[in-house]
Amino acid sequence: MNMEINSDCFETFPVLRTPRLELREILPEDAQAIYEMRANGRVNQFIPRPQMTRYEAAKELVEKTRNAYQNKQVIGWAGVLRDQQKIIGTCGFNSIDRYNLRAEIGGEMDVKYWGKHIAQEAVEVILHYGLNTMNLQTIEAKVSPDNRGAIYVMEQLGFVKEAHFKNRVYFNDRFDDMAVYTLHKGNEKFTRI
Repeated sequence: MNMEINSDCFETFPVLRTPRLELREILPEDAQAIYEMRANGRVNQFIPRPQMTRYEAAKELVEKTRNAYQNKQVIGWAGVLRDQQKIIGTCGFNSIDRYNLRAEIGGEMDVKYWGKHIAQEAVEVILHYGLNTMNLQTIEAKVSPDNRGAIYVMEQLGFVKEAHFKNRVYFNDRFDDMAVYTLHKGNEKFTRI
C-alpha cells in the first residue's frame, strides 16, 4: 500500500471537470465573486465565521489560498459554470494531513445555485480526485447539524457521521454543535475501475 500523498498533485494545479462545472485554481480576479458570496449572510448561516465586510479581505483570502497550495497545505478550487465561465463557489481540501493521508473538505456556493445538485457534482469529482489521485485514505467534513443541505450531499456521497460534538464552536456569543462526517478509501462509489 502506498503511504504517501501523490506529490504530483502540487506540481501543476489540478483542473477537474463535471458536466456543468470546471474546477480550477482560484485566481486574483475571483476575489470580487468570493467577496459577494461571503458578504451574503445566507452563505455563512451555518459556518462559524464573520460575514465578509471588506473587498480587501477577499483579496487576502485568495492570496492566502494560493500560497497554501504552493506550500502543499491545501487545494482550493473555484467552481466555474462551464457555459458561462462564471465562478459560483469554492470548494476544496481546507487542510491536508500528509502523514495520516487525511483531508478536510469544505466549500461555499452562491445562494442562487442552491438546490440544483451542483454542490454534489463538485464534491463528487473532488472526492474521486482525493481518494484515487492524491491517495488520501480519509476525507472528512465538519458541518453544523442544522445544515441539512450539506448533510444531504455528504450522505448521498457515502459519508458516515462519526461524531457529534455538543457546544463545540463559540461564535456570535453562543455555543453551537458540530458534526463530523467521514468517507474512507474503499467506499465502492469511489473505487477506481
